[in-house]
Amino acid sequence: MKRNRSFLWLGLFLASMVSAENNYPIILVHGFMGWGREEMGNYRYWGGRVDLEQYLIEKGYTVYTANVGPVSSNWDRAVELYYQIKGGQVDYGKTHSELYGLVRGPEEKSYKGLYSEWDENHPVHLVGHSMGGQTIRMLDYMLRTSIIDSSGLSEDSGLLGKTHEGWIKSITSISTPHNGTTLSNIVSTGIPFLQDFIALAAIAGNSFYNFDLEQWGFQRTKNESWGDYFRRMREHPAWGTKNIVSWDVSVEGARQMNSFCTANPEVYYFSFITSNTVLDSTSYCHVPDEGMSYIIRANARLMGMKKAFFADGSSTDSTWFENDGIVNKISMYGPTTGLNGPDPITTYRKNELLIPGQWYVMGEYRSDHRKFAGHSLNKNELKIFKNIYSNHMELLWSLPK
Repeated sequence: MKRNRSFLWLGLFLASMVSAENNYPIILVHGFMGWGREEMGNYRYWGGRVDLEQYLIEKGYTVYTANVGPVSSNWDRAVELYYQIKGGQVDYGKTHSELYGLVRGPEEKSYKGLYSEWDENHPVHLVGHSMGGQTIRMLDYMLRTSIIDSSGLSEDSGLLGKTHEGWIKSITSISTPHNGTTLSNIVSTGIPFLQDFIALAAIAGNSFYNFDLEQWGFQRTKNESWGDYFRRMREHPAWGTKNIVSWDVSVEGARQMNSFCTANPEVYYFSFITSNTVLDSTSYCHVPDEGMSYIIRANARLMGMKKAFFADGSSTDSTWFENDGIVNKISMYGPTTGLNGPDPITTYRKNELLIPGQWYVMGEYRSDHRKFAGHSLNKNELKIFKNIYSNHMELLWSLPK
């Protein structure tokens, strides 16, 4: 009996190896106001009170969690992501650093590397929630583009100034503002769901959250309270530039990014869509669904009636009203507002041949922005959450080498 059982387990193992076309590492990239595994105690960005990374590892996947600047621009976050994965001293580039007055290579940002083997023969799958989806697209652009510095020469860094083709196998965006969010003006004047972070910081302790703005010469002072640290960060001159989160998630900032961060014909793209508002038949605006987290309902209500304007004077319309409390639903499918036209976007159908270079919409879910990252879930929602992520990791590993 034991012998038969051993053969059964061997058969299941071999079958799983056959179904997995690749075993490339999966990198999870948080969004705006996110945090890493060393912050917020045992409360995870990915999973909340459940450790999604560990859950997926126990399912047999190779998974790492990145920790990039929570309010930094997509450029800065993408550079940080590269060095966190590969290892080395962060280098934001000569021209970019000169333009915004940055510390080009802050000594605090030197990393051993989550996956130092990373190259064209050892690619990775990148999964980004919210702004994290924009960040991983920016990194793809940097990897396949030779950036020229202000003197007309190629940037001199491990990432910029040279091309790195084939380093990314797939990009997955979850509730991502590819075309921006009409909440962006609130981002620039206040922090959505700030109450949640204040409560978490109080529980975890003052030393458990860092805005990672060393490139701006901004650091937390000794014995500084979290509240004082936050207020000082909000008063920093960086918020008046285009090298900050509020610009990148605005509709105009996203349009400019979409104009040069176009789909890579060698990369597989997937997007998950979330919405948690309903149409009000009287006002024809969108209002929060009863299942939405209370702390983002005010955001959802405002987004459900608000327009945002592009630089040319045009604006969003009522198709932007439906949202998940942070991001407009219409913005999540994939980039469509770039001056060179939209990326190809289609619906995912199981067992169909997948083609790189176009976005596959993996489904539309009745969920708010926080819940789809694993926060404030009940027992049934948690089970669904785990299954969604586990099934998608299986799909990623089924992609051809």
